[in-house]
Amino acid sequence: MDSVDATEHYDTTIQGVPPSLLVIVLDTNPHAWALLSPTLPLSKAIANILVFINAHLAANHANQVAVVASHCHRAVWLYPRAPSSSEDVEMTDQTPPDLNDANKYRPFALIEDSLLASLRDLIATTTEDDIATTNTTQMAGALTLALSYINRATVNFSDADSSSKTASTAIENPENTSSLQSRILVVSVSGDLAHQYIPIMNTTFAAQRLRVPIDILKLAGDTVFLQQASDTTKGIYMQLSNPQGLLQYLMMAFLPDQTSRKHLVPPTQQVVDFRAACFCHRRVVDVGFVCSICLSIFCSPPEGAICLTCSTHLALGDYGAKPAVVARKKKKKRRINGAMETPSGSATPAPVE
Repeated sequence: MDSVDATEHYDTTIQGVPPSLLVIVLDTNPHAWALLSPTLPLSKAIANILVFINAHLAANHANQVAVVASHCHRAVWLYPRAPSSSEDVEMTDQTPPDLNDANKYRPFALIEDSLLASLRDLIATTTEDDIATTNTTQMAGALTLALSYINRATVNFSDADSSSKTASTAIENPENTSSLQSRILVVSVSGDLAHQYIPIMNTTFAAQRLRVPIDILKLAGDTVFLQQASDTTKGIYMQLSNPQGLLQYLMMAFLPDQTSRKHLVPPTQQVVDFRAACFCHRRVVDVGFVCSICLSIFCSPPEGAICLTCSTHLALGDYGAKPAVVARKKKKKRRINGAMETPSGSATPAPVE
């Protein structure tokens, strides 16, 4: 009789819900928030986002969160705070100085204190010249920081996880159920970002390769390229008609992670604007001229028909030439009883006797 082999029982591991990393990109453009302040002040929006962060962390003890500010002249970390060159690395068990509520859950209080302190420092260091120089936001830089943080967190999680063979396995196969599930949520209030078309598209394709969905929550303005980023990475795009209900939209639409969304019907976009921006003037165009070598887009033929990116001569064919006008042939008149008459389409009816 064959002996019973029970070694398989000890080799089997129970896999729970994979942890989720949420990286929030907060648009802190002063111009946009000044226009939105009568409807939704920045302070109230931050309070709603903090409640949303607490709900995300409460869903799983292993969940992680990070917040990046996309400001008018730079992109900076709000949480975790980046230590300066003269400071030591901030310890997670350090007690914040402003914790005066004994009933507040300590991890929530740590994140709230760090985020608010970083935001105050960012606003305090923003000068009038920085605001007057530009009225847009550094969204491409913030997305780049978010992807870099996700890549590093994935490698660290794979190294710490005993069930993972190598750190590169999680990067090559992000859909692995035991790997860290990462996603990006962009809270945007700025309008057109045509001048950042190329870097935003680069970050979009990088997120698509890593299978990191980019969720977009538009409080104001309309950005074509953020729609494309959400559609390409299979994220959620919502443009709020009532920004006062920010917390409800965050909790109902953006709280579920990738694992939960497989069992839900998330909101989708009915129409996606796939227009591109030209490389010469950074204008959003419907019809443009595309270089066949580097695929650069131009709103009008460049000077000398030379591509501004790769210096290739563009073959425009007969573009710009005046069309040849052919004179219309005149109908010949025929003679009837020695007189010149123009023939009609039908004969003249004869009188009835």
